[in-house]
Amino acid sequence: MRVLADVLVVLVAVLHAYFLVLEMFLWTKPPGRKAFGLDAEFAEQTKALAANQGLYNGFLVAGLVWGLLAGGDLRIPVLSFFLVCVVVAGVYGAATVSRRILVVQAVPAALALAAVLVAG
Repeated sequence: MRVLADVLVVLVAVLHAYFLVLEMFLWTKPPGRKAFGLDAEFAEQTKALAANQGLYNGFLVAGLVWGLLAGGDLRIPVLSFFLVCVVVAGVYGAATVSRRILVVQAVPAALALAAVLVAG
């Protein structure tokens, strides 16, 4: 079960690393605009906000990697904290932006959190 938990946590971390790249570096480029359904003008006007959002995704990635590497008594609390942060962000995003965020962000994190807690 620990291997499954680790795989799910890595999946969540990779997703958020991808979000970081989209938001910080590709927001005004065709791949970023396509991913978020943005026109060029709006993307240009909001690129600083998107970069800030991308940075926060990077912090989530850092926390998940820390939890995976921490081991011992830190592993479960660190992973739980950062996975709960992802779930909360996903639920909020689904409520305020798009329900798709629930599936893309919150569900994988919730599954990873459940696996981490069961694996102990």
